Amino acid sequence: MRLDRGRPEAGFTLLEMIVVLAVLGLVLLVVLGRGAPHSPGLDCRLAARAVAQQLREARADSIATDRPVRVELAEGARSLRVDGREKRALPGAAAIGAGSSRAILFRPDGGSSGGAVVLAEGSVSARAEVDWLTGTVSVR
Repeated sequence: MRLDRGRPEAGFTLLEMIVVLAVLGLVLLVVLGRGAPHSPGLDCRLAARAVAQQLREARADSIATDRPVRVELAEGARSLRVDGREKRALPGAAAIGAGSSRAILFRPDGGSSGGAVVLAEGSVSARAEVDWLTGTVSVR
């Protein structure tokens, strides 16, 4: 086997590899320095889904215990109270906004008084709605 000494070998030098690693390190530092991406719309929808889940649990509790369960809401608050128990905090920065029902009553037959919980964060809003006839909870 004959080696051709006149042609340089293909590949990268150690200096080139160090420069590439340094540039990648700087890019990584800039990306991580900005922190996690934050979306008010996503936070608001997440809070609406959490409220909807709490409303579904209140409905299930009413059916299971065969007694009415009341969910109390306060406009501008960041919590809700189920059947007089301790307040449950909302996740994220969303707060209960204007247009929300003051209270929603779930009956043992699965029905409810109906209503909506409007969650707002800045200019973004989401709704957890309770159907008065069936008591089903949906997020819009």
